[in-house]
Amino acid sequence: MPPSRVTLDIDATCDVAHGHQQLSLFNAHYDERCFLPIHVYDTDKSRPVAVILRPGKTPSGVEVRAHLRRLVRRIRSRWPSTRVLFRGDGHYARPEAMTWCEENDVDYVFGLPGTKPLSRKVDETADAVRTERAIGAKDVVRGYAETRHKAGSWRTERRAVARIEATPLGLDIRFIVTNLDRGSAEWLYETLYCARGQAENLIKLHKAQLASDRTSCRSALANQVRLVLHTAAYWLMLAVRDAIPKERDLAKAEFATLRLKLLKIAARVVEMASRVRLAFAAACPEAELFAGLPAALMPRGP
Repeated sequence: MPPSRVTLDIDATCDVAHGHQQLSLFNAHYDERCFLPIHVYDTDKSRPVAVILRPGKTPSGVEVRAHLRRLVRRIRSRWPSTRVLFRGDGHYARPEAMTWCEENDVDYVFGLPGTKPLSRKVDETADAVRTERAIGAKDVVRGYAETRHKAGSWRTERRAVARIEATPLGLDIRFIVTNLDRGSAEWLYETLYCARGQAENLIKLHKAQLASDRTSCRSALANQVRLVLHTAAYWLMLAVRDAIPKERDLAKAEFATLRLKLLKIAARVVEMASRVRLAFAAACPEAELFAGLPAALMPRGP
């Protein structure tokens, strides 16, 4: 049964290129010649949706719109009634992408770079937060505000939310922009937007524990195939982890732990006419788990 809604986190990660591979560019922010592949995850279920190799530069609004359109088209071809919400940092708050989402009934919550005109709209709340911290001699005071804002490149006003934090070091204001009309400013920022931080952990699993940053081929197409294979390995590891009974510690283990405990172990393989028998050591600590995994991983019938 298709879900009523799905939240997709979209983010890019630095993939250092040690040569002059196709699409690799020098990125001043990372001070490296690199790719900036885009990763898209259904973070609530830890599922990778798309991993796209791309040049080592910030995506343009037209490029972001193209990625969102392609993803939504594929989702709605199977789940036409499912609502889609995209979350991303300020690189994805492009007018082309936001306009397309609004025209196609797609929700979004994106980070928004701060500007002086935008900051002036939340001055009253910022002053109250700063004053409360100073009078109460507190370490941290947080406040939230929302306003309507229209940047110079936008064709219409949009809902902007500010998280305002006062500390002894000064005032820190972060903004997000959304087309959602529900939820308080605090809920939108703290609960909905900040949950995208989990996607960064999933990217680390993809890169560090499955070595998906080994894009050393000269051809961009070959490197994209590498990313597809690493994503297939990600799905395989997820399938194994999901098959483990929830009461066991390994049901929440990272991929590196699963590889050490379940894959990189010694066994004797005996091939028979109708089956393959695996013989483990008598002291194998996960013997009971191995006995139940084949049935759990077997495809279910209709």
